[in-house]
Amino acid sequence: MDQAFQLLGALLILAGFVGAQTGRLRVRSLTYVLLNLAGSAILAVVAFIGADWGFFLLEGVWATVSTWGLAQLARSRPPTP
Repeated sequence: MDQAFQLLGALLILAGFVGAQTGRLRVRSLTYVLLNLAGSAILAVVAFIGADWGFFLLEGVWATVSTWGLAQLARSRPPTP
């Protein structure tokens, strides 16, 4: 099961990366940020459970920066009625 979560997290991050590299996603788009946040959060949890501290640091920072990017996007959007 651990491998399935690792693959899911990696595929989410890679989907955003491939989308950005092929011009299908903007790096400031909600979809790109959410793909990175979901993928890195999954991988951070897997790394934490497995006590893989280097990997946890990498993915934890990735998830934190993605959360910051999501907050920036939320602030730049007008509130919906």
